[in-house]
Amino acid sequence: MKKIIAIVTAAMLGVTSLVGCGGASSGTAEGGKESKKLVIYSPNSEDIINTIIPMFEDETGINVELVSAGTGELFKRIESEKANPYADVIFGGSRAQYAQKPDLFEKYVSANDKDIMEGHRNKTGYITSCVADGSVILVNKNLIGDIKIEGYEDLLNPQLKGKIAGADPTSSSSAFAQLTNMLLAMGKDYTSDAGWDYVKKLTKNLDGKVASGSGAVHKSVADGEYVVGLTYEDPAASYVKNGANVQIIYPKEGTVFLDAGAAIIKGSQNLENSKKFIDFITSKKAQDAFGSKLTNRPLRSDAQLGDYMKPMKEINQIYEDNDYIDAHKNEIVEKYREIITSAK
Repeated sequence: MKKIIAIVTAAMLGVTSLVGCGGASSGTAEGGKESKKLVIYSPNSEDIINTIIPMFEDETGINVELVSAGTGELFKRIESEKANPYADVIFGGSRAQYAQKPDLFEKYVSANDKDIMEGHRNKTGYITSCVADGSVILVNKNLIGDIKIEGYEDLLNPQLKGKIAGADPTSSSSAFAQLTNMLLAMGKDYTSDAGWDYVKKLTKNLDGKVASGSGAVHKSVADGEYVVGLTYEDPAASYVKNGANVQIIYPKEGTVFLDAGAAIIKGSQNLENSKKFIDFITSKKAQDAFGSKLTNRPLRSDAQLGDYMKPMKEINQIYEDNDYIDAHKNEIVEKYREIITSAK
């Protein structure tokens, strides 16, 4: 994996035109030899890249050229290159982002799809979910004392006023996911009075304190600045894995897990190698790595989990209505903005 070249390339996105030959192929190089190349665009963290990509290369003998950049930047790149694609696969980003641009991707359903948990399988024909991230509550065990935290309702405890860290759903994607999780868990849908009444009460218990970003939430709890934080599973599990005195609470009212995916880019020059990559990230070997070497939630029911992650069967999982959220996100954000403004 030519990581240094990839980082330089990522920094030049939108500035330098990369040369590539358009048109899908079977993964065969010039002279009829089997191609041993795969170009991957990825917004994923270094931990994921440095674990999964070398495993794939060792398993298949395929050499990966990696281009790392933000999700939005990479999707714009794919859009601009659709007549002459440079990359073969995009690895990372939410399902919602893929669903907005179905014409950019090749149809492919891995044979491993049957092993993926129900609710996370490839129903679109082109989006392959490989991991998921859930909205969770992070508790500092040194500070919580005898206050009981099992779910969202417990966060309304007056003893926690001003001691709960949360980010702004109008600017943070993970905070928005937490907001829609609350509405669904406490009100059974996104419009009920019960759900929005809960948000109003919780906002009052935040006492006007909103973190600058999602990263500040989990860090402030781990550092002892706040007792409780509304965050997401991946960084929370990292703290547990590394021995921090924190506990992850999966709300008893229900936890939404939102998938991160991968897809083959339409016109992939190394189509067979692209399929091998999709097969690999859904294989037991890769899914075991996600769950036991990393802190990402694997989606195979038979995947190994580190003791810092709770088995999915022990979590009350509820499911996002992705179509509704896509269509009504601005309305939800505006309603939250009205609540937070009136609270001030």
